[in-house]
Amino acid sequence: MATDMQKLIGTSEEDDEEEMDMDVKEEDDEDEENREKHIATRVMVGIEGGMASNSSNNQFLHHQHIQEQVSTPGGGGGTRRSRPLEEKERTKLRERHRRAITARILAGLRRHGNYNLRVRADINDVIAALAREAGWVVLPDGTTFPSRSQQNSRPVGGTSAAATSSSTHLVSQQTPSASLRGISPGCRTSVDYNSCRLKGVFMPTPSPYDLSTSTQSQNSAMMGDGGEQTESHPLIGGSLDTVNDKQVVDISPKLAERDFGGTPYVPVYVMLPLGVVNMKCELADPDGLLKQLRVLKSANVDGVKVDCWWGIVEAHAPMEYNWNGYKRLFQMVHEHKLKLQVVMSFHECGCNVGDDVCIPLPHWIAEIGRSNPDIFFTDREGRCNPECLSWGIDKERVLRGRTALEVYFDYMRSFRVEFDEFFEDGLISMVEVGLGPCGELRYPSCPVKHGWRYPGIGEFQCYDQYLLKNLRKTAEARGHPFWARGPENAGTYNTQPHETGFFCDGGDYDGHYGRFFLNWYSRVLVEHGDQVLSFAKLAFEGTQIAAKLSGIHWWYKTASHAAELTAGFYNPSNRDGYAAIAVMLKKHAAALNFSCSKLRMLDQQVNFADALADTDGLLWQVLNAAWDVDIPIASENALPCHDRVAYNKILDNAKPLNNPDGRHFWSFTYLRLSPLLMERQNFMEFERFVKRMHGITLENSVITCKI
Repeated sequence: MATDMQKLIGTSEEDDEEEMDMDVKEEDDEDEENREKHIATRVMVGIEGGMASNSSNNQFLHHQHIQEQVSTPGGGGGTRRSRPLEEKERTKLRERHRRAITARILAGLRRHGNYNLRVRADINDVIAALAREAGWVVLPDGTTFPSRSQQNSRPVGGTSAAATSSSTHLVSQQTPSASLRGISPGCRTSVDYNSCRLKGVFMPTPSPYDLSTSTQSQNSAMMGDGGEQTESHPLIGGSLDTVNDKQVVDISPKLAERDFGGTPYVPVYVMLPLGVVNMKCELADPDGLLKQLRVLKSANVDGVKVDCWWGIVEAHAPMEYNWNGYKRLFQMVHEHKLKLQVVMSFHECGCNVGDDVCIPLPHWIAEIGRSNPDIFFTDREGRCNPECLSWGIDKERVLRGRTALEVYFDYMRSFRVEFDEFFEDGLISMVEVGLGPCGELRYPSCPVKHGWRYPGIGEFQCYDQYLLKNLRKTAEARGHPFWARGPENAGTYNTQPHETGFFCDGGDYDGHYGRFFLNWYSRVLVEHGDQVLSFAKLAFEGTQIAAKLSGIHWWYKTASHAAELTAGFYNPSNRDGYAAIAVMLKKHAAALNFSCSKLRMLDQQVNFADALADTDGLLWQVLNAAWDVDIPIASENALPCHDRVAYNKILDNAKPLNNPDGRHFWSFTYLRLSPLLMERQNFMEFERFVKRMHGITLENSVITCKI
């Protein structure tokens, strides 16, 4: 029983279990004393008050306990009968075992499911929390009934396999032979947002698995009888629990899903691990990678994507490039008849959420930075961020006689020459050019290393001497030299908009100086992208180039859009800050790689309503800005994804329903290749996702895999 329950909830933290175990021991001692001293009172309460136990197990144990301790011969007064010591110990062990299971369930729900359960919660609290999560109403006296929206949207007839919660809160019933495993509700729902505030964008028809207005659940697995069509992947690591050969794993619950059969073909790529090539420019695990490429090929993915790190290739001296590890990697990909997308990564790796390796900028760049820290972005307090080079030195010869633009171009040209055969053969289908932190076109306004935490608005990053010089020239040309400064009332990294004089409603951001500064700040961003992409287009002529844009979605529902402003996107509620970027990309025939996803970090526990975030509003504003100028759109998942609900949301975005122009994504990249993806249940769900992205009609709504 304990094993089944652990599968249902998942493994909880050891410290939580120890704490709960201590509570169990204390309760055991107290309960034993109560049984010895107050058994008669407990019997009377049970008879007269109809006292309910916390669970069916509790009821059984309680009833058995009364029968063993109390006898009433001839209907007279009850007399207490002594029990053997062994029987007492067995009862105590059963009770402790039950409470240990409850402790792990509660700890798992608190830790991984964001459920607000009291310290001494019981099974009633758990059931009530799950019912409320599904959209039901639970009154204090236990009366439970579906909400009005539930009653109006309840499907007619039939049952389905246990479904995860969706934006419509459809409640499905589980078939008797099935048992859920691994369900973990994600982030909470956000407040409703008036779509009329958006800038006239196309919004697709919502789907029953829309994550933007609902909680997101993790992937689940069903155990049932065989008899359905099965598929097998012998190369996938068997990290699932051992099951009987006759058992079948149903990868995901049956959902009311769109049929993507016959829809446009969207290529799917898989991002390789950050450290697939080590600091010596050698493959870290060639044998393991070879096996993984075979598995990906078996799932009919179109190719893989990889970072080509500046800090590895040109690590020791200017213009001394070492491409050895990437040569071997590209050859392996070519042998498996997969395509390649490469990223010119001119930023540092290891200082952001999800980075599992550390790859700094080249050593010779670090040496220059020690004597001249202004080559890096700098905040108002004078703290430098060595994650990437400041855009202020794009045309300054401070890098051993070269400008930053020349350094970028020399690197890209070396790559093009080194891998000419792969370009000629069409193996390399796209080159994404890094334009800032994390390879994205934005200022590093939210550095974790400087104390930023979600949902802080971040800080402006324009205080190195080169950007300040640019600002000073612009202010003087405007005739207002005293505007050559950054805002003084814009708060700090973790400030909220209403706490500042600059970003609050009616704040200085919309005044004369504010509009001047924000125009300059965003213009520097667009000009940097324009200049670097012009060199990229020259180096990779005939190959699709792309730029990555990040989704700064928090505080999107405020008038100022403060977090976007500090990142360089001049996108308040009365201005479209992404149109100019789309026009710049169109100029170079570059694709837009955009990702926008809610932060689901267990350590933050932040409600999106508090951050006034709107991922869908931002997503469709950016997509429409790109489609208005007819540029290709690529995308990727910002966070790990293994469940069908999340995959369905990606599919909805990639192929919008009822789009009048038939728009769809140009390609999609899955982040990222990992042992977790290679787990059988996860990989089977991923394979199903690939088929639907390719527009293949699925014969069965449920894919099964015999283990």
